[in-house]
Amino acid sequence: MSRKPKNYREVEKGIYTDLKDRMTYGKYLHLDEILDAQHCLSDQHDEMLFIIIHQASELWLKLAGHEVEAAIRNIRDNDFRHAFKVIARVKLILMQLTQSWSILSTMTPVDYLKFRDTLGPASGFQSYCYRKLEFLLGNKNRKLVEVHRHDAQAYADLQSVLKEPGLYDVVLRRLSDVGFAIDQEKLERDFSEPYEANESVQAAWFAIYSDPEEYFELYELAEKLVDIEDAFQSWRFKHMYTVQRIIGNRQGTGGSSGVPFLKQAIETSFFPELFAIRTDL
Repeated sequence: MSRKPKNYREVEKGIYTDLKDRMTYGKYLHLDEILDAQHCLSDQHDEMLFIIIHQASELWLKLAGHEVEAAIRNIRDNDFRHAFKVIARVKLILMQLTQSWSILSTMTPVDYLKFRDTLGPASGFQSYCYRKLEFLLGNKNRKLVEVHRHDAQAYADLQSVLKEPGLYDVVLRRLSDVGFAIDQEKLERDFSEPYEANESVQAAWFAIYSDPEEYFELYELAEKLVDIEDAFQSWRFKHMYTVQRIIGNRQGTGGSSGVPFLKQAIETSFFPELFAIRTDL
């Protein structure tokens, strides 16, 4: 009887091998479609990396939006326990997305320039999942929806999300419901407009942070929101820096100024009062 190699692992008898007409891993995940979705337009080796990084990012962004939608429902229902869970998940998704830029940055400027022109006007600026996530978090801008007019379904969905209260709007309504004097203009505003900081909101957060034992759930919620912004800003910064590393100050493929345009996003805050009060405490 021959001796098996030390690193040999016997296939257990209970493992399914006859999978004809049965649910399989590939069928459940539609892997045929997913793994056949990488169609390079050039013969350059690094284009595969470029495609897969962006396809995977779109999936993570879709999941992040799915979780923020759940958080909005949870907070409306005063279900903070589940809201905390999904918001924590969003933070980790954003951290995963941030790490992906490090993989992309292994592509040198020379590598990218070999196939960049094949992209035409295609750009991450046109990402439906990213735009939806930003709108859900409250960074509203109706002009940005126009980029999606060519896609009727995406356009209609973004128009709907644009007009609905974002995560922070729902949080402010909860603050009002429990007795904080939030200005009515913040509660009944045009939600398609960008959110602007407000003194009544800052005063409410100051009171919560000044007595965290009294308002522990709201205090915890505030820190969860800060976690999201922290992670999102890290993603934005790494995105900007990776673009700068690869194309310098070239114009973006989608027509933007490139790095200067990305730097502007870093100055945008989803929850401005939560950072302002840190100076006042």
